[in-house]
Amino acid sequence: MNMKKFAPAAMTALLFGSVVVPVASANENPTEAEQQVPQIQPVHIFNNTHGTVEKVNVGESITYFTVKDGDQTNILEVTKDTLVFDNTGKKVELKEGDKIVAYTLANKPQKLIYPPQFDPDVVIVETEEAGFVEVDYFFENLTNTYDILKLNIGENTELLNAKGEKVAAKDLAEKHLAVFYTASTKSIPAQTTPSKVFVLDDESKNTPENTVEAEIAAIIAADYYEVDGTKMVPLRLIAEKLGYTVKSTGKGAIISKGNLSYTITLGEKMFGYNKALRPLNAAPALLEANKTYVPVEFVEEYLK
Repeated sequence: MNMKKFAPAAMTALLFGSVVVPVASANENPTEAEQQVPQIQPVHIFNNTHGTVEKVNVGESITYFTVKDGDQTNILEVTKDTLVFDNTGKKVELKEGDKIVAYTLANKPQKLIYPPQFDPDVVIVETEEAGFVEVDYFFENLTNTYDILKLNIGENTELLNAKGEKVAAKDLAEKHLAVFYTASTKSIPAQTTPSKVFVLDDESKNTPENTVEAEIAAIIAADYYEVDGTKMVPLRLIAEKLGYTVKSTGKGAIISKGNLSYTITLGEKMFGYNKALRPLNAAPALLEANKTYVPVEFVEEYLK
């Protein structure tokens, strides 16, 4: 069995924020043979577009910014509602010659067109002033996706939503945030007291269903294995987040909610679905102590 674990890693903060790159553990097999060299395979909550604005085309409701980074060309679609800040958190107007990083949620639909076009959630403009930016999903304890940065909200930290309205510290948990700060500790995770935090999520669209979807996506992005080409994700964490009861059987688990019942068995590719049997791409496995992982398809096709 070819297995790689994707886990957090401490990264150097860049001027525009950390580039999220999980570190894969060494390949393992049942015979505990010699391990192979770890591989790095990134998973992104946001797609990052770097470069310099070289051309601006103003449309009726959208302004198109051509961004060049070496041989790579991308187009940013910016409207009056697009958040544009410099690296200190000040709102600015995007213009030709600006060096930028644009962050677009990775699950947004993208036009099949060349050069690629993005509808960014937030754009950060480089300045010569000191300032770091982290754009990411932050959990309940205010650590980001790969446990790289933890936020300590201070009395002077300015907390705002995408409309510029003040919010409370409790409103930052389990949200996509743009965090502006000037220093952090050298601990793992690094800790910072930010000067300004913007909540990027549109609360008007934050139905309970959409909120849970975002939480599940964050869990999957932060904690999974690849086993023989199949992505394996933590069963209990996800199932309970979706409102299921998970009961251990010693050989596997029974997952139930209302009239739905699934019975999985460790090492078996067939699972019980009410009174029927269904196949899995890979067998559920105890990949960590007391922690069962299942193929991500099981979550997407049956639990959601």
